[in-house]
Amino acid sequence: MKNLLRSLTAIAIATSGLLVAVTLPSSAATKHKTKIVTCYKLQSNVVHTSRFHGHCGKGWSAKRPKPKTVSYVKVETPGTASLTETGSTLLYPLWNIWAPAYQAEFPSVGLTTGGTGSGTGIADAASGTVNVGSSDAYLSSTQVSANPGLLNIPLAISYQMIEYNIPGVTAHLKLNGLILSKIYQGQITNWNDSAIAAINPGITLPNLKIVALHRSDGSGDTFIFSQYLSKTDPGWSSKYSYGTTISWPTISNSLGENGNGGMVSGCAATAGCIAYVGISFLTSVLGDGQTYAQLQNGVGQYVMPTTAAAGLEAAGFTSKTPANGTISMIDGKIPGGYPIVNYEYAIVNKNQSSSSTAKAVRSLLEWAIDPSYGQSQQYLSQVRFVPLPVKVVTQSFKQIQQIQ
Repeated sequence: MKNLLRSLTAIAIATSGLLVAVTLPSSAATKHKTKIVTCYKLQSNVVHTSRFHGHCGKGWSAKRPKPKTVSYVKVETPGTASLTETGSTLLYPLWNIWAPAYQAEFPSVGLTTGGTGSGTGIADAASGTVNVGSSDAYLSSTQVSANPGLLNIPLAISYQMIEYNIPGVTAHLKLNGLILSKIYQGQITNWNDSAIAAINPGITLPNLKIVALHRSDGSGDTFIFSQYLSKTDPGWSSKYSYGTTISWPTISNSLGENGNGGMVSGCAATAGCIAYVGISFLTSVLGDGQTYAQLQNGVGQYVMPTTAAAGLEAAGFTSKTPANGTISMIDGKIPGGYPIVNYEYAIVNKNQSSSSTAKAVRSLLEWAIDPSYGQSQQYLSQVRFVPLPVKVVTQSFKQIQQIQ
């Protein structure tokens, strides 16, 4: 029995800062009544929290260590509160990592998360249905005019990949905005089209019909994808423009899907498909045996969707990012930069239902943007996001202080 308890204790470790729950067999638990203890570890200036049976594991301590302070961010200690978040399905995987880590730090705050699409996140934040609406898209001037109390606060940097399902083709094809625009307008209908073949020499492309997938829900992914099409094809810009919802061209070879998860599963089920998908779903794309493209950037280079390339693109916009965080980072003329990059936003009403709720919302968002906490690679690397630059963290913190 001692060996059993030792084994069970060894299993109760933290994985990427998240708790791995272990339940003792009822007979053993009843006999020994082992106390559950909360333990801490400071690693890369991030406090990791976990629970153990009886005593802290090796390298862990019952005393909470203090990370080095970050001069431009102060994480408030909230009281008891229940918060709700919904919106971006691209940001949803990160919220599911952040939420338990934040609650381990501040267990008095309940936090419910949901992936409903950026359009719903914005609408629910505006109506007061949720405390935090997550969005890949910043607020439009029309939305700001209709809801002057709303803030869009950058929380992290993400990017988008172009997935496709071409049986027998595993290469990362080169694609550009003009070709994608023609595909989504029904002007390029087969994978062996001469325009695609011309920029992909040496790759045998099948005579296979292209099925263009788009989001059927209000989506920040649609916002940034249609921005890329608008910036690279004047014809698309004049006819369809961009937004979380757009009037998609009426073509026979298209399908609407709900959420990033729907785009991934729909593409896996549809030979010949093409889809725009948030990078936090890369593991799902690869797990389904699909692959993704190199995209042409603003200086003519074909670039893979990597954290390094997205970071280069975003860095070129740091000095241009205004105090309210509203900026498009799509298709900048940045060597080595990946062209579909965006801030992930918290859409929040300045005026919350009570001062205690406002304090909890501030605390949550302060934690999320603090390089010692939510901006740590411990969390962001799991979804391949890029941390906010110091300047943008400072600007986000100032916005957060407006929440009352």
